[in-house]
Amino acid sequence: MFHFILYKPEIPYNTGNIIRLCANMGAQLHLIRPLGFELTESKLRRAALDYSDLTVVTEHDYLHDYMDQFSERRIFAASAWAENSYTEMEYKQEDSFLFGPESRGLSDWIFKEFPDIHPILIPMAAESRSLNVANAVSVIGYEAWRQNGFFGRRGTRVR
Repeated sequence: MFHFILYKPEIPYNTGNIIRLCANMGAQLHLIRPLGFELTESKLRRAALDYSDLTVVTEHDYLHDYMDQFSERRIFAASAWAENSYTEMEYKQEDSFLFGPESRGLSDWIFKEFPDIHPILIPMAAESRSLNVANAVSVIGYEAWRQNGFFGRRGTRVR
């Protein structure tokens, strides 16, 4: 199962959509505090619909906490400054994917502090600035899941 990490998420609708995505993919969601909202907010619940009980959502005080607890997992981080496209990587079922706050993305210090994090890029048109974080999680998550044969998928295997 994949693990998506939202570092200091700010917008409840995005997190709610990602909760729903995680439920549909069989992934887990990790939230690094501080959050820009309360997990009980109606906006978050509305976006997640009734999927909150179908996925595991864990809060961590610091990114270091996640890194220490799950040091054996590979971590890929979405970054506009990455050299390698997300499609160039080979993903495993226990991989983690890190996404930064909606207003600013991931800070450089994260890549300096954790040199084992693999930065990955979602290519965009030259004039584009950024992609919505829920869309970025979807794009990368479904590519990783596709590479792993859509393990855990309901119904017949996609060819």
